[in-house]
Amino acid sequence: MNPATAVSIGRILAPVGVRGEVKVRPLTDFPERFDPGATVWLDGVAIVVRRSRWQGRLVYLNLEGVDDRTAAEALRGKELQMPEPAALDQEGVFYQHDIVGLSVADLTGKTLGEVFEILSTGANDVYVIRGELGELLLPAVEEVVKEINPAGGRMIVDLLPGLEFRSTTPKPPTRKAKKARPTTTT
Repeated sequence: MNPATAVSIGRILAPVGVRGEVKVRPLTDFPERFDPGATVWLDGVAIVVRRSRWQGRLVYLNLEGVDDRTAAEALRGKELQMPEPAALDQEGVFYQHDIVGLSVADLTGKTLGEVFEILSTGANDVYVIRGELGELLLPAVEEVVKEINPAGGRMIVDLLPGLEFRSTTPKPPTRKAKKARPTTTT
């Protein structure tokens, strides 16, 4: 596996129990990558999935060579990877790593920023765009995303009414006014 072309398929969140099981947030649309017997890569080393079980959107894995809580704790925050996947044959379907980092422009050609992150929601993905104007959340739907061109490094979007940038600079804390308390003197 070439680490430069590998793709992340899951992030280890925490150990579970005392027998080496880990809780993983999947970063892939292919759940079979976590099936028992599947091979995943951790720090460039191939590891076989012994057991897996799904709970909601998370998968709990028992990995070969991870036999106790101490070993599982050492994996916290690490990413499970796989070699670069084969190209997708379906028109208009892309891997997330093909989209993150693309420059984003509106229909007039004005640059809005670049795709910083992709949020997976129940209905559709949401592209997080960051640029000079702040942060913009764009639903990944045909009405908004008009063109995705990974080879050209560009995405063209139509900013529908209501899609607005929000500031990414933290707002200063507001102070609550102190209540006036009556004072008594004796």
